[in-house]
Amino acid sequence: MAAGTTTHQVDHGADHQADQHDVIRVTGARENNLRDVSLEIPKRRLTVFTGVSGSGKSSLVFGTVAAESQRLVDETYSAFVQGFTPTRNRPDVDRLEGLTAAIVVDQERMGSDPRSTVGTATDAGALLRILFSRLGDPQVGPPSAFSFNVPSIRATGAMTVERGERRAVRQEYTRTGGMCPRCEGRGAVSDVDTSALYDDTKSLAEGPFLVPGYSMDGWYGRIFSGSGFLDPTKPIRDYTAREKHDLLHKEPTKIKVDGINLTYEGLIPKIRKSFLSKDVESLQPHVRAFVERAVTFATCPECDGTRLAAPARSSRVRGATIAEVSALQVSDLAAWVRGIDEPSVAPLVAGLQHTLDALVEIGLGYLSLDRPPGTLSGGEAQRVKMVRHLGSALSDVTYVFDEPTAGLHPHDVARMIDLLTRLRDKGNTVLVVEHEQQVVAVADHVVDLGPGAGSGGGHVVYAGDVAGLRTSGTLTGRHLDDRARLKDVVRTPTGALALRGASLHNLRGVDVDVPLGVLCVVTGVAGSGKSSLVHGCLPTGPDVPEVVSVDQTPIKGSRRSSPATYTGLLEPIRKAFAKANGVKPALFSSNSEGACPACAGAGVVEVDLGPMTSVPVTCEECEGRRFDASVLEHRLGGLDIAEVLALPVQEALGVFSAGEARTPAAAKVLQRLVDVGLGYLVLGQPLTTLSGGERQRLKLAAHMASPGGVYVLDEPTTGLHPADVGTLLALLDRLVDAGTSLVVVEHHLAVAAHADWLLEMGPGAGHDGGRLVFAGTPADLVADASTLTGRHLAEAVGR
Repeated sequence: MAAGTTTHQVDHGADHQADQHDVIRVTGARENNLRDVSLEIPKRRLTVFTGVSGSGKSSLVFGTVAAESQRLVDETYSAFVQGFTPTRNRPDVDRLEGLTAAIVVDQERMGSDPRSTVGTATDAGALLRILFSRLGDPQVGPPSAFSFNVPSIRATGAMTVERGERRAVRQEYTRTGGMCPRCEGRGAVSDVDTSALYDDTKSLAEGPFLVPGYSMDGWYGRIFSGSGFLDPTKPIRDYTAREKHDLLHKEPTKIKVDGINLTYEGLIPKIRKSFLSKDVESLQPHVRAFVERAVTFATCPECDGTRLAAPARSSRVRGATIAEVSALQVSDLAAWVRGIDEPSVAPLVAGLQHTLDALVEIGLGYLSLDRPPGTLSGGEAQRVKMVRHLGSALSDVTYVFDEPTAGLHPHDVARMIDLLTRLRDKGNTVLVVEHEQQVVAVADHVVDLGPGAGSGGGHVVYAGDVAGLRTSGTLTGRHLDDRARLKDVVRTPTGALALRGASLHNLRGVDVDVPLGVLCVVTGVAGSGKSSLVHGCLPTGPDVPEVVSVDQTPIKGSRRSSPATYTGLLEPIRKAFAKANGVKPALFSSNSEGACPACAGAGVVEVDLGPMTSVPVTCEECEGRRFDASVLEHRLGGLDIAEVLALPVQEALGVFSAGEARTPAAAKVLQRLVDVGLGYLVLGQPLTTLSGGERQRLKLAAHMASPGGVYVLDEPTTGLHPADVGTLLALLDRLVDAGTSLVVVEHHLAVAAHADWLLEMGPGAGHDGGRLVFAGTPADLVADASTLTGRHLAEAVGR
């Protein structure tokens, strides 16, 4: 050893004080339905949380452990920075110890901004832009020249420099962006039907506008009437060409009305900014209906939907433009990148290659970078978010996942398990809320909550290893090794929907007859074309049955919306209260006359904290019950309206099925909610707190009021415990027996085995899929066993 050189040995002794903190300790957790839960969660292990839907898994993992970790991290920021971060309330728990920084990877749908793509969400798009700015031929500019979010800017002017002798210096500023000037980077242009904007037989004074919210009684009326550009007494059809231009297209112009400085702008640019800059599906229903009626969308003719300006579309690397490679399937793009052999960009290519390979490895190789993230399912969105963490240098953090196998074919579950174990093996704590038996089987530690749902859950009924769970006697333990079972007799179709030459997205001219009068299950790996076939190609028209799609998309509505309002349950309950007490039904609505005056029926009031975001605080007047005190004096069956809305569905069914509060109309709705497995939901629970699977089952309960036609279900087992899958299958059988034709997109092998008819798409994903590889009964598929689903189904039924 050279003189003066020293080495530092790390002491790995087990008796070091720091090594004692190897668990996350929860004491007295009471968030939502948790009942003073206390437990220890081992660090640097894979812990799976199981239990029936509504047992308290998410309340413990997301609402307590992850929420407090993120809140404590936020508190390390300055007050100024905290003003830009979400406000997090402390969870209802006595004590939490041993927390590490938590990274939550959930199934929340990704933003539906029209300028966002999978490439922007994963940063692969940014790396690709840098690559083209370095190697593109011809050279068109910096990375921003390939960004459809950056417009090109050119400006000239004079600048005065006060240094020694004052003098004016002429300046020129240029920024090269890649945004298509015609569609402004959206890839589509819109055309507004002016006849849908106003009634041209009326004048401004008579209120001609047909646009939602554009009333002449408010500010819009003052601006248009007081602008001086338009005659408020003349019918619009009599306007001159100049007046018509000012009404529809005038650029923003400063005006003064009644001494107030305002901005006047034409109707069409105002509508484009307020309505068309957002995703149409995110708009309120009445606004969305207006947009669908008044606006037509078409691919931008200038950029052909690529969103990019001409210079960005002209530059090539290895013979391809950035638009062409962004449209490639990720697995093909990864192969294209591997062909780049240029030392000057080697680190950049390596980073891009890693991201693309991670997408392929995680089962998303069929996506393209130009795909809008708003079109991804919840499971796909969660896996896209996972890509950011696979190559992270962070360790000893807590990763929290919400059913990461959602939307995955059994063939792909093994790859997801490998990713979870790799995160754990890097020294991280991995917490997973999951029902998939394959994931539970590989857990280092299992926490089972229950024994039931809602008020019947909230307890830890088992904590330990998987072997102990199998012999624990809990509901999860008893169903851990459940096998699928083929039906003895399958139904005979009563007809069929004929699809011919289906070619949407990756479909390859599929010809198939979808049987009616039976339970038809469509399966195949993620990206094989199932949703394209079922949601995009089923025929419609006067000669075919009505097709109703019941999917997992968020239910439109505010935080005031609840299962009671969505299903129409509240209407007969309000009428029953009114009849029993001799008052008006409107008194029993927190959105109408019965609302608490202090919080306007919201149950909370917003407290302004100056530079920090406002915080919702429970209303002191009504204590969160939303109703005026006088309304709560009226009772039905011994309960006031607030107490009724606090009941779980199952308890409410007992209240309104018999006795003084008997209300047959309400009992019917409640029974449908129980039938779809939502008996644990609280009637007044905000819809925003429901999972994707719960939202779908709530929609199904609402549609069950009128059985018949064709129902299309999208993975209805999402979020369901194995014990509840049998209940769902029984419900599906009842619907079919009542005359409803069911088409179910599903990966769950128990549902596939229970089908009357199976359609499998494949054989792979993306351009490797899009074909019908099997059509027949589940027994035929098991006997054939030549497809991916066939092999897994044969194994599941023990053949």
